[in-house]
Amino acid sequence: MASRLPCTSPGDALLITALTHRLNAGWQAPLPAALDGANTLVLAFGASAYAQQPQALAELAAAFPRSALIGCSTAGEIAGAQVSDASLSVAVVSFAHTALRRALTEVAGPADSRAAGERLGGQLAGEGLRAVLVLSDGLNVNGTPLVEGLASALPAAVAISGGLASDGDRFASTWVLDGARPVARCISAVGLYGTRLRVGHGHEGGWSVFGPERRITRSEDNVLYELDGKPALELYKTYLGKLAAGLPGTALLFPIAIRRHDGGGTLVRTILGIDEARRSLTFAGQGAVARLMRTNSDRLIDSASKAVRQATRDLPADSAPLVIAVSCVGRRLILGQRTEEEVETVVDGAPPGACHVGFYSYGEISPAQGRDAGSELHNQTMTVTVLSED
Repeated sequence: MASRLPCTSPGDALLITALTHRLNAGWQAPLPAALDGANTLVLAFGASAYAQQPQALAELAAAFPRSALIGCSTAGEIAGAQVSDASLSVAVVSFAHTALRRALTEVAGPADSRAAGERLGGQLAGEGLRAVLVLSDGLNVNGTPLVEGLASALPAAVAISGGLASDGDRFASTWVLDGARPVARCISAVGLYGTRLRVGHGHEGGWSVFGPERRITRSEDNVLYELDGKPALELYKTYLGKLAAGLPGTALLFPIAIRRHDGGGTLVRTILGIDEARRSLTFAGQGAVARLMRTNSDRLIDSASKAVRQATRDLPADSAPLVIAVSCVGRRLILGQRTEEEVETVVDGAPPGACHVGFYSYGEISPAQGRDAGSELHNQTMTVTVLSED
């Protein structure tokens, strides 16, 4: 079993313990139930199989009844410098000066995504709110309106980060935690409140566009039917060539760049599914103009280094924070045996003594670049959130 992950020392204001559980093997260390309290955050990122074997999740909830517990299923669990499957990666964070509030809402389907975000925002809005961590069902939610709805219910200065739950490369079922229960069609979040909280964010993709820019001439929500008046799926297959035979799986290797209706920046979007009958593509988000994208392993690993530098640039030199990395299942598929190099790059770029957890997702949520930019859904991107206290 994995060794204990880095923890801050007892003398620090922020107390962090990280540990792992493996299916059919148990916890690698006793649960630190003494850290339970109203100011304790518990993050749990686990394999989708825990929905059928939820005993470890029940043990976690029983050990931390007063804490803010949130978690979700993954396409790979990040613990320190390791990436695992069939495991739980858990961080227990006891804040000295930061208050927490947990929220949960059901979501009826993609069309309910913005309203679900607004409902979550209504539960979390309050004096002193500095940041929100959100974990969402990964198959029944449109991430872009979810983030827009959540942001619309909160002050502009509140940073929103997190990701969409995943299920490896199967796209069959995902879960988020509702207490001890792993449930589908739900979105969970935790608000962090207080002036002593310090939050850092970073994100980088490492992708480049190729081919002509094409107008999205017919779409409905996040279903793309036509590009320049032609069936979107047929054009996409033309670009993929022989790789088109592997759809929808090979779509994870070639996302699309979407330029939004408001003329803003370009966002990377993963193709989540195809419909041969309607010759359409389903992707995570909306936009006005699209181009194909490509990358290589070295560029992906380098982008992870840039993301952690962005997230930690304003931290005090002696800080030992919690580092939360959310990367994309598509990046893991491309990196293959080099996946842990991406994770090791984040660990190497974090301050000494930092605790690092995270997961591979179906969509990453992080503030956009720029001082006044709001939070957005990203795909095929390494996102890093850093939490510490003064």
